[in-house]
Amino acid sequence: MASAHVESDRSDSDRPAPRRPYAARGLGDRIFRYQLTASGVVVLAVMAGVGLFLLLRAGQALKATGFSFLTTSAWQPDVHNFGIAAVLTGTLLIAAVAVTISVPLAIGTALFITDVAPRRLRYTLVTMVDLMAAVPSVVYGLWGLFFLQQHVIGLSRWLSTWLGWIPLFTVDGAQPGEPLASDSVYTASTFIAGIVVALMVAPIQCSVMREVFAQAPAGEREGAYALGATRWGMIRAVVLPYGKGGIIGGTMLGLGRALGETIAVYLIISPVFVIQPHILQTGANSVSSLIALHYGDASPFGMSALMAAGLALFLLTLAVNFTASSVVARSRSGAQSEA
Repeated sequence: MASAHVESDRSDSDRPAPRRPYAARGLGDRIFRYQLTASGVVVLAVMAGVGLFLLLRAGQALKATGFSFLTTSAWQPDVHNFGIAAVLTGTLLIAAVAVTISVPLAIGTALFITDVAPRRLRYTLVTMVDLMAAVPSVVYGLWGLFFLQQHVIGLSRWLSTWLGWIPLFTVDGAQPGEPLASDSVYTASTFIAGIVVALMVAPIQCSVMREVFAQAPAGEREGAYALGATRWGMIRAVVLPYGKGGIIGGTMLGLGRALGETIAVYLIISPVFVIQPHILQTGANSVSSLIALHYGDASPFGMSALMAAGLALFLLTLAVNFTASSVVARSRSGAQSEA
């Protein structure tokens, strides 16, 4: 037995190493490879150039304020009293509301298109969802300002009445027991802006999730049905585990878009420069709307302060998008389901 093991080990060691397939690259392949490399280098150079430009333009303001730039709520750059604590909080809250609403909507739409809708309707539905992403943000903002806001006030009042014990849903000055109380305390809020942004980012999230769900192995889908699973059981056991990375990546890509949204948020919110944790209450702000609001009348030092705010938003969205891209890339290769 021992000799057999020795002979087996020797035969394994004497075997030649597997040879990797190699294809000779023609002129067209080399040109294509150089073009892709040049494109990647150009994209990285542009991103680095944008970051360097913002850093240089923001240097004066950052030197003057130091670390307090991240902890100050007021925005009075001409008297050196400014910071992004309030606007950064508002940006994160609007994005959080948007993602909370858009993710279930995007997942449901993507699953309906890939696994429920008849084949003859899928192309139409995909086209309609993609067209939603092409609608200008100013159109969403005007729609939210003149149509959505007046129809959401009732929901805001209901949430404040029954969930007002949660600080997030508290509304200062609200009178829940008074049916004739003014509704002005519920307008131009983080909640309304978040709903509008949710409708803007949902098509992006849906596109990513739809592509990943569609790649779920057909054999595992059929195996789940063969074992007696219902359609929902198949989706829960095969499609959702397989598309977990796509859900995370699509969510974060939508979050990156929500963080940088400008015009729609600018049209809806009523800017305040205090930390506003109550999402149903009038008054909100964001970094992008701050830049849009003060860009036209800013002094040279005020412009440097706005560039510093833009730099903070640039770094935040860059980190979110890089993380999302890595998650999406990982989900599209080697993904496995639990079936």
